[in-house]
Amino acid sequence: MSRSIRISRRCFLQAMTVATLIPTVQAAAKPLIGSQLYGWGQYYSREGKDLWKHMDEVLSALRDSGYDYAEGSLDWGSPENNFKFAEQLKGKGMQPVALYSGGRLHEKATAEKTVDQFVKAAVEAKKAGFSVINCNPDPIGREKSDQELATQAEALKRLGKELSAAGMKFGIHNHTPEMVNHAREFHFNFQKTEPQTVGFCFDVDWVNRGGVKPEQALKDYGKRIVSWHLRQSRDGVWWEDLDEGEINYPGLLKAAMEKGAAPVYTVELALEEKTRITRSVVENHRRSIKYLKSIL
Repeated sequence: MSRSIRISRRCFLQAMTVATLIPTVQAAAKPLIGSQLYGWGQYYSREGKDLWKHMDEVLSALRDSGYDYAEGSLDWGSPENNFKFAEQLKGKGMQPVALYSGGRLHEKATAEKTVDQFVKAAVEAKKAGFSVINCNPDPIGREKSDQELATQAEALKRLGKELSAAGMKFGIHNHTPEMVNHAREFHFNFQKTEPQTVGFCFDVDWVNRGGVKPEQALKDYGKRIVSWHLRQSRDGVWWEDLDEGEINYPGLLKAAMEKGAAPVYTVELALEEKTRITRSVVENHRRSIKYLKSIL
């Protein structure tokens, strides 16, 4: 072998390491698209049906429509149910990715116990294959006091650290109560926690309704995003599928991708009183994933 083409063992191993990392990095960047089961429950309830008794047909419809996962709720009381849900997903060729939870975290007397129960359930969910836990701290019917928010922030910090240590991503979600008084609680939760361990489940429509421009939320907290909840409104009313409307999803998601925000997109076709329903839940999800893929 001539000297010009001789390759040292070290150089060979370095080259092989780079070669094997390239597809891994590319695979990690591939978007995952899921569906939040809350909206499915609303559709089934309209027909007098129990969603969980029809989960097999729901997951089949999602798989056939091209979805990668479904997001259910983290079961604290019976952690074995998280395993069962993971197996249902896998049985349909889908992935266990994300689960959603509430949590009464603002009360000093009970916050520590709540965190203990939350972490125990989440760690079991990790064993089942789930990697993201989204949490919306429980509202209490009024604004939380400064002390209650401080207690909640400490609980969120502990949750973030313990779930991170377990190899999971943890994201804060919000509804309307967190957005009152210039989004006081929404901002407090982020300002008093560490971005390395406490992330952001970016529910774009709820943020927009709360008076914070999605583009500004992306600028402020984009590096924290661990997953998304995607829904559209027109004239202030939730639209039946994900399409054009009040939120500029093409521009927002393009900017998010440029920032390197986590590409874990959960379509949530929730319904409210004035939502105009003209198609089936299955057709609306088919249309939604088609639209989402067209803008990613």
